Amino acid sequence: MWNRFASGTTYIPYTSSTLKAKPGQPTGASKVCLSCHDGTVALGMVRSRGLVIQVTGPISAQDNLGTDLSDDHPVSFRYDSSLASSDPQLKSPAGLTGAVRLDKDSQLQCTSCHDPHNDNFKNFFLRVDAVRGNLCVSCHDMLGWENSLHKNSIASWSGSPPNPWTHTTWRTVMDNACENCHNPHHASGKKRLLNYFLEPNNCAPCHNGHVAAKDIISEFNKLSAHPIYNFSNLHDPAEEALVTSGRHVVCSDCHNPHAVSGIVSGGVAGSISAVKGVEASGLAVNKINHEYELCFRCHADSNYAARNYVNRKFAENNTRMEFSPSNQSFHPVENIGKNPDMPSLISPLTASSLIKCTDCHNNNSTWPKGPHGSSYSPILERNLIFADHQTESLSAYALCYKCHDRNSILGNRSFPLHKRHVVGQLASCTVCHDPHGVKSSAHLINFDLNVVSASASGAISFVDNGRFHGSCTLKCHAYNHNNTSY
Repeated sequence: MWNRFASGTTYIPYTSSTLKAKPGQPTGASKVCLSCHDGTVALGMVRSRGLVIQVTGPISAQDNLGTDLSDDHPVSFRYDSSLASSDPQLKSPAGLTGAVRLDKDSQLQCTSCHDPHNDNFKNFFLRVDAVRGNLCVSCHDMLGWENSLHKNSIASWSGSPPNPWTHTTWRTVMDNACENCHNPHHASGKKRLLNYFLEPNNCAPCHNGHVAAKDIISEFNKLSAHPIYNFSNLHDPAEEALVTSGRHVVCSDCHNPHAVSGIVSGGVAGSISAVKGVEASGLAVNKINHEYELCFRCHADSNYAARNYVNRKFAENNTRMEFSPSNQSFHPVENIGKNPDMPSLISPLTASSLIKCTDCHNNNSTWPKGPHGSSYSPILERNLIFADHQTESLSAYALCYKCHDRNSILGNRSFPLHKRHVVGQLASCTVCHDPHGVKSSAHLINFDLNVVSASASGAISFVDNGRFHGSCTLKCHAYNHNNTSY
């Protein structure tokens, strides 16, 4: 090896926004390795003789790294305590004294992972058996990895194409571990060495029902879904929690693949464990404590808040503000509601109950759960008709009737004119009620202006006059209400 000519080429090193190391041009042993593995110098060209030694065949495409190393694990950088302290997901270099080790200058080189004289594991001359991520975890200590399903799941491939593990010989999620998603050489997703350039394609091979038990990917083909395939290379793990530029939504905006687990912690499902979010106060957090904090990343103060499905009198695109406990009314997502008397609630719900965003926004089938996609807009778990002049039925307002007893509503137990409005006048629940919350109106009253207009006096208003009493001033379905009381 030392008898070989160096290529003298300039290499393109690996780079990413999350990289704390500073790899430059290859040095030391890595430069020697590349004298064969960059494909620029004939294998048989040596310094000690004039003729090129004839060798059997060229280096394979798999082993030819080329001069573009941006799709390969970085090498030739100093791995010291300063680097480890700058990235809490790197282990201390003091522990790298076994099979995986640094060179004499404390640099990580090709030979940190590969031993060119020993192929005991029959797997690219690796220093340790890479099964179950053993090689990767020599240096990497990813948050949540010990309990992660990607570390511990024994799920295997059903055999139906496509093959989720094209560059390994292992056949379970546990055995592939890091390499379920990552490829240390020739990675199509160069930044962070992902198997595929399009981020959802790294999740799809397992989450299409051929490895994981549930088919998540098909959910994104439904009528209403998070459009994960509409955005390319926009998500960045280093981005701020609040999405203010470069609108996007991909799997890792909501899921941390290193920490995803089956463990519920503090009310946060393991599937969304250790992800960024925005608190009810508007402050960013690196690890959510409530499900709604994840939703607020995009649906609160973001410049790309979702559109309103109803033309409301009090328009509000910021979902965080809709659920604010300072509002006159709100569904109890951030805090318990303000109305202590709700006879329509179905047990075990009470006036002191809290609900989650996914109680309403979710897959409309039994499984898999999560707001990936639904047959009902906007990603609703059950049907809810927004249009006016629709016949009332259990299915028409299934989402509302999930928590509010239909017999109670139509029995006028909280509002003496419920049945007259919903059944007699064919008014949708959403004509009067805004299901998130209303800053300046009780009982979620926020009229649909496509149905409700100003009264003869020029006003549109609702006044709460106490328990089960109020008055409306408006025009609806050709009826003029002028301080009409109930």
